[in-house]
Amino acid sequence: MPEPVPGDSSPADDPAPGTGQAEAGGARGETDTAGSDGSGDGGASGGDGPGDGPEGPDDGDGSGEGPRRKRWRRSRIALTVSLLLVVALLAVLALPSTRGGLVSLWCDVTGGVCPAQEFPPVTEDEEGDPRVRMEPEEAALWGNYVALGDSYSSGDGAGDYDPATAEPGGCWRSEHAYPRVLAEEFDFAGALAFYACSSHKASEMVDQLGTSESQIDRVTPGTSLVTLGIGGNDLGFIPVLRTCMVRMPLLENGVCVEQEKEIEKRMEALEKTLTEVLGEIRDRAPDARVLVLGYPRLFPEDPSGMYYTLTKSDQLWLNGLTQRFNELLRDVAYRVDGDVYGSRGTGSVEYVSTFTALTGHEVSAEDAWLNGIVLGPLGEGLSVERASFHPTAQGQMSIAERVRLQIEEGPERVLYVSRKTLDNVDPTQLKAELGGPLDPALNSEPPEDTAVTEGTGAPSPADSGADTP
Repeated sequence: MPEPVPGDSSPADDPAPGTGQAEAGGARGETDTAGSDGSGDGGASGGDGPGDGPEGPDDGDGSGEGPRRKRWRRSRIALTVSLLLVVALLAVLALPSTRGGLVSLWCDVTGGVCPAQEFPPVTEDEEGDPRVRMEPEEAALWGNYVALGDSYSSGDGAGDYDPATAEPGGCWRSEHAYPRVLAEEFDFAGALAFYACSSHKASEMVDQLGTSESQIDRVTPGTSLVTLGIGGNDLGFIPVLRTCMVRMPLLENGVCVEQEKEIEKRMEALEKTLTEVLGEIRDRAPDARVLVLGYPRLFPEDPSGMYYTLTKSDQLWLNGLTQRFNELLRDVAYRVDGDVYGSRGTGSVEYVSTFTALTGHEVSAEDAWLNGIVLGPLGEGLSVERASFHPTAQGQMSIAERVRLQIEEGPERVLYVSRKTLDNVDPTQLKAELGGPLDPALNSEPPEDTAVTEGTGAPSPADSGADTP
């Protein structure tokens, strides 16, 4: 017989056919023999194997408990567990606090994405609760609409200006400005108080508090909607743009980017100022929806070539600057609104993106909704009119559409208004509030059918550059 090769499974390594079965059978025979003498729990049954009892043969574990009894025990355990689960489910459905706790526990354990915490809605029949939950549109329309901001909100560049504002250092409020479009489209319980003013800055909004020129002081408790488009002049966007353009093409390629450090300083300062402005507005109208508007992109997403002296890279850099600036406005608005919601407050602060509102109609487009370079009168040297790089009437319509959608759809959270405020609202009270306590327009009686209150206050000529937004 040949010797097996190490690691090879040859017949020499295997038992002879039938050997294993015989050995196993012998072992079983020995067990049966041992059981035949009555040993084990089942011995008393008269010859049953070990562990066999009155319930029949078992599974050989020697416990003396037959399969039928085991099956019965398992069924009883399963039934008990099922009943406990049903009771727990009923408790979860009946008690919101329990449900919330279990959801929170599940989120913590699994690390899954869970819904944001939402305060329980306040309903009309909850006596003593100071808040009333409202749908987005009704939360914006129950009172007056106050429009604040700079030239992008006053409509400078859109034409058809209110004669009282169309003068050097004036506010240049246009009939085509988005606040007027919104006032025509929505049925406000009150009316539009239009105070956006060309050349205005967020810093001026703070500095002018308590004076006749203050925009913020026009906001009153009966205000349900505030639109705020501000910050471009604080950033100095038009001077930045002018610096980019007034240079020797191809010889001074870095003049745009070289302004980065100064721009960053201005943005840091504006972040604090805008937070203060929003706080002042909310102090005066805590139930209002405050919509903070961003600024539109001036140049195409992929410029095809030069625009005057601006290279393609210059245009992309300016677009990027606008986008970064909008992100700052958005982040401030979200942070302030988070504080409002977290403290169970009323009203809201929301961001409205207009960055792509003029897509396909930027300054270099054939059908532009944005004014390009508008040069000053001949003989005054190289000057750029204030209407340059400002939306046209069609551009204002497009911006109004973005605001309209925000009014109708609302933020990604529920909105509340004070019950006391709603109880005290009436047309006479809303009309009395129009303009605010320091509005110079209150010195003259408006016509009875006037639906818009105009502010006549404007920054002094020393504070307002003719070429700023």
